[in-house]
Amino acid sequence: MSENKHFIVRTPLFPLYSKVRLLVQILDGEAKDSVWGMIKALFDQTGTPQNSVDWSQPSDWIEQRLHGTNQELAKKIWSESSGAVNPRHIYGSYLFINTFGLLVPDAQGVYRSSIDGLDFIENNPTILRKLDEEEGLPQLLSILAAHSPAKRGDLVDEWSEFLLENSNYGTASTFKDTLSRRLLNLVERGYVAREGNTYTITDKGISYAAPVGPETVQRPHIAVLGAIKNYNDAQTKELRERLENMNPYRFEMLIKDLLEAMDYEDVVVTKQSGDKGVDVVASFQFGITQIKEVVQVKRHKGNITRPVLDQLRGALPYHGAIRGTIITTGGFAQGCKDAALFPGAAPITLIDGDKVIELLLKHGVGVKKKPQTLIEIDESYFASDDPETQIPEEQ
Repeated sequence: MSENKHFIVRTPLFPLYSKVRLLVQILDGEAKDSVWGMIKALFDQTGTPQNSVDWSQPSDWIEQRLHGTNQELAKKIWSESSGAVNPRHIYGSYLFINTFGLLVPDAQGVYRSSIDGLDFIENNPTILRKLDEEEGLPQLLSILAAHSPAKRGDLVDEWSEFLLENSNYGTASTFKDTLSRRLLNLVERGYVAREGNTYTITDKGISYAAPVGPETVQRPHIAVLGAIKNYNDAQTKELRERLENMNPYRFEMLIKDLLEAMDYEDVVVTKQSGDKGVDVVASFQFGITQIKEVVQVKRHKGNITRPVLDQLRGALPYHGAIRGTIITTGGFAQGCKDAALFPGAAPITLIDGDKVIELLLKHGVGVKKKPQTLIEIDESYFASDDPETQIPEEQ
């Protein structure tokens, strides 16, 4: 492999583009040394785990912790961004801006917006695509498309493999951090949808997910990813319909299988009457303590209301349990949500239809995952300039 290989995914602390866009405008006209001086002054006050510093409210700490030009610049960033950019957390944006020359120091060392910087401010698709490819975002979308919906843990192995081949990152912590930050960037821009800890590629993301190369190479790749997403969406919709129309007792048995897949023990479906509102009883090992939990299962399209929760909470002593869960194919009324974690009362976990689907997919209950392999040319291999692999020219 060539020693001059071009590595990508270079920016640690990868930022949100919305914050970079604001900073490019705010820092235009500021001395680069002044910006670094403020960042360094804040780094020097980071604190320790035993004596941590709360940086969440810049309006409270800027005057206390910074002085002179550092204080003025921090105030400017906080004020002109309308509170969107915390001066304590601009280092990732600073690295990104300098790496890609969005701001360039003039002869006096003062930042000036470059052509790329101005295009970035205007959301020019050409510069955005260039930057995204340099940071591995289309490749990450391709990985997500094959797993969507997915948790970060479902993506980290393939992302790690990509980084090992194409970047200077090589540790588990950096694999996870670069993945997390880029997912947040893609969520903000509408390429990925997020619900809790689950990420789903959008139609916009499918169109953007493609390897670097000519369109004739990209289009089949996009078509495959789009077909996978459409198929998975259709299967998920059918799964939801089956759950909503399933025999109630059969649905309870499905929840039993799900709990067992989630490492619950001694899972028992109670008799269909005389159970005081409890459908499933299970135990869960939490550290060295085994916790008994009762579950009420509702195959129900509407919203579960407060009385259902109160009934389950009242049944906890009868079953010797300290917490409960309500699982439904529908949703929960606001009063039910408010009462679930009422101070001083036994906690009740609420799992709605979307979460049920997510858990079934994650643990493979009622569904089968069939991995598909996409073969791509390894451009880095064929770009090798190792003299031992090259045919010499005629002398």
